[in-house]
Amino acid sequence: MAAGAPKQYSVRDFFRNPEQASFRLSPNGKYISFMQPWEGRMNIFVRTVGSDAAPLRITSEKARDISDYFWKGDDHILFAKDFGGDENFHVVSVGRDGKDLKDLTPYPKVRAQIVDDLEDNKDEILVSHNKRNAEIFDVYRVNVKTGAEKLVAKNPGNIQGWITDHDGKVRAATTSDGVNTSLLYRASESAPFKTILTTSFKDSVSPLFFTFDNKKLYVASNLGRDKQAIVVFNPETAKEEELLYENPEVDVDGLSYSKKRKVLTEISYTTWKPEQKFLDAQTEALHKTLQEKLPGYEVITQSHTKDESKWIVAAYNDRTLGSRYLFDSKSGSLTKLADINPAIAEQDMAEMKPVQYKARDGLLINGYLTLPLGKDPKNLPVIINPHGGPWARDVWGYNPEVQLLANRGYAVLQVNYRGSTGYGRKFWEASFKQWGKTMQDDLTDGVQWLVGQGIADPKRVAIYGGSYGGYATLAGVTFTPDLYAAAVDYVGVSNLFTFMNTIPPYWKPFLDQMHEMVGDPEKDKALLSAASPALHTDRIKTPLFVAQGANDPRVNKAESDQIVESLRKRGVPVEYMVKDNEGHGFHNEENRFDFYTAMEGFLAKHLTPQ
Repeated sequence: MAAGAPKQYSVRDFFRNPEQASFRLSPNGKYISFMQPWEGRMNIFVRTVGSDAAPLRITSEKARDISDYFWKGDDHILFAKDFGGDENFHVVSVGRDGKDLKDLTPYPKVRAQIVDDLEDNKDEILVSHNKRNAEIFDVYRVNVKTGAEKLVAKNPGNIQGWITDHDGKVRAATTSDGVNTSLLYRASESAPFKTILTTSFKDSVSPLFFTFDNKKLYVASNLGRDKQAIVVFNPETAKEEELLYENPEVDVDGLSYSKKRKVLTEISYTTWKPEQKFLDAQTEALHKTLQEKLPGYEVITQSHTKDESKWIVAAYNDRTLGSRYLFDSKSGSLTKLADINPAIAEQDMAEMKPVQYKARDGLLINGYLTLPLGKDPKNLPVIINPHGGPWARDVWGYNPEVQLLANRGYAVLQVNYRGSTGYGRKFWEASFKQWGKTMQDDLTDGVQWLVGQGIADPKRVAIYGGSYGGYATLAGVTFTPDLYAAAVDYVGVSNLFTFMNTIPPYWKPFLDQMHEMVGDPEKDKALLSAASPALHTDRIKTPLFVAQGANDPRVNKAESDQIVESLRKRGVPVEYMVKDNEGHGFHNEENRFDFYTAMEGFLAKHLTPQ
């Protein structure tokens, strides 16, 4: 190891569950909830603020971690759980004292989600689920104590999203016929919905929330522009009335507000890192105070009391998950609650730096390069790490996968290839029907750029990704067989025909859209055949490691089975890991340990970092 090389940390250090995380304040500020491991799973605990009494565990989940939860009033907590990674989430209520545990959506093979937590109604929430029809979601008013539910909005068959006003009334909705998207509106819950705007799915008019008088909508819109902006939309005239903010370089996607003060607080967008435009002096002053108290870290507020006097604050950067604090805005006191991962020292982790290069057709590609500490950045083994989606993007921040690889001596390139979101409509549309083609070229061009910079050893480049990133991994070793020395495919698509046939029922309304964006199995048969790695396994010679969850509803296990079987028949060695209690990505701690340990060994064997 070179002088000054950082300490090597174990896979367990990177991927174990946090000692404590997901802190939330009760609305009255008397209680703090958080998650910590119990029986190897993340469960919810509650403690009284200012008390030395031991926290009370209020859940007893043993099969899977609880992934998210929130307070419903001061006496109940709601959380979501699925079963073995099937993504059929149920909404579960439990008392602050750990009693009265109740599954509010106790229906097999039904997926539920909260539409509105009805903050001002202590007993009820709005939940959507697909019990009546697996393809569509109706909205119900559910009592969190009794579980009694009442239908409040029946889905005629094409509604994809529901929007409530500030009084918790279902007043707007979005529909899709697969290719066209419509915005529906009604002046009251007793009135029928009317279609007020219909656009191509390429046009984005995404309602965020109602104005405080419940008459207009704040929306994220790219109508008549390349980059998405935040505007005020009048549903009576179906026109944009006021532009709140647009950014010339990136889409603007988030708008926040103070429920107590009824003011807009900040707009969020992402350049190479998260940014805010403050709309309110009080919010800006709060962030300035926190930034001064926590220099060197990105600071975000994650939870607050109803009177907005106490806040849970997260401080993090690209080298640490950081710490969580309780901030009292009246007294100015900042109290540390926990370090999320005290096992890893921030100074031993590598910086994630933004990079740009031109693709072969001249398109500007943005990405992130993480170089291993303590090594001369020349002739390094490199991991190309394409993100999933594909209509998503990588963002700056702490990533345990990237840090593990950098800690082992690899440079890691994350590419926001064409189609990645956040860079405007033209950049997104440039990916249509380009799976395995120009989208893949953007990754190949990233490899060549790293080689040209002298950073990459061309003989020691690997590719690793999950979901669409898994597809890109398989496409990489299929269509550029001499480029990569090793490849790791994690829950990746291998055959575009079988992938389209096995999507979850609630994705079916988007199938026509998928056909336009990826390809139609009948009209574009030649295109999809050419882009499906499973149909061209005779070209693959790169050592491959495949990992798959047996219950994956998005990328069916058959996607991994067929590529593995085909390669093994040809005598090409493939390592294959299947976890029977997982879905689209490994959620359980012990499965993460198994996967990353196996991946680490596999890459070391084929790339021999020096």
